[in-house]
Amino acid sequence: MKTFALDPKMLTLQGVFYPTGYALVLFPEMSDAEQAGRELEASGFDGQDIMLIPPKVILKEIGKIDGESDVVLPSVGTEGATVRKYVDLAREGHCALMVRAPSDEDTKRLMAVVGRLPFSYGQKYHMLAIEDLE
Repeated sequence: MKTFALDPKMLTLQGVFYPTGYALVLFPEMSDAEQAGRELEASGFDGQDIMLIPPKVILKEIGKIDGESDVVLPSVGTEGATVRKYVDLAREGHCALMVRAPSDEDTKRLMAVVGRLPFSYGQKYHMLAIEDLE
């Protein structure tokens, strides 16, 4: 598991967070996110494809706001609404794991691990759609 680093390839042309081929799963507790990361590695995911994202980083790097700013994010369709949900949860202290899961099989393996832990929200980014993870 590695620390999250925002790559320009994770953004749309308008600069909105959209990491195609990745799943982003939020957890109310950092310990659960860390446990999920360890379990994902143990189940065969490459540790370099698993990124831990603390709440402050979600706010600053993904939400493009600083701290508890009241700046309103632009409305950019589904991806904008998704980022707003991440920001709302990060303000409550939720952290995230971002996991490379390009295939449907990878997503199933991911959810087999994550589904055993108390996660608060999950999304999978496809080329042209965002899928709710349950």
